[in-house]
Amino acid sequence: MNYGDVIKKSVLEGFSYSDMSSTRILVTLGMTLALAVYIYLVYRLSCQSTFYCKSFHVSMSIISVITAGIILAMQSSIVISLGMVGALSIVRFRTAIKDPMDLLFLFWSIGTGIICGAGLYKVAIFLAVLVTVGICLLDMLPARKSPYLLIVNTSAKEAEDEIMNCVKEYTKGYKTKSKNLTGGGMDLIIEIRTRQEKELVNRISELDGITAVSILAQESDVRS
Repeated sequence: MNYGDVIKKSVLEGFSYSDMSSTRILVTLGMTLALAVYIYLVYRLSCQSTFYCKSFHVSMSIISVITAGIILAMQSSIVISLGMVGALSIVRFRTAIKDPMDLLFLFWSIGTGIICGAGLYKVAIFLAVLVTVGICLLDMLPARKSPYLLIVNTSAKEAEDEIMNCVKEYTKGYKTKSKNLTGGGMDLIIEIRTRQEKELVNRISELDGITAVSILAQESDVRS
């Protein structure tokens, strides 16, 4: 027997289905399902999306059980292992991920399936605990308040200096985003950071030549 035969025999024995007992399969899939339910509950409590999609929620959780089943099948036969690699390499998922947190939970679910499929149940449990603690702690950190967009329409072009003086008085910082001059006046869009948005709008509206004042709030979080 040469070295090639030894390597071939060891590889084939490593993928022997006889070592895959029914008890191990049930324990692995049961543990994965329990962790999938846990991921489901954590996502339900931490989800902040405006539009909740239950189908995505359920599929995101159960995908860990499917992944664990795939890992078990790949351990049973080298033919199945190679076939899975080829099949998964041509699969393309076109579903857009709207929230970065959804991507985190998807990766967590897939990782849990892989870890449980490999029989490392303690690692999967410790991972679940640490991920939950990390999500809770980081979610408690306050985010910096998003800037506002101040939109001013005026029929008097010379009113720009008075408008900017009001902006300097009531804001902590500002940046002119757009300035549009027309035959009938001027339109200004200014990004501002302030906690006195009502006072600022009322003060600018009292100026001569002002036809409209609007302020828009951005919903996205800003890194402090």
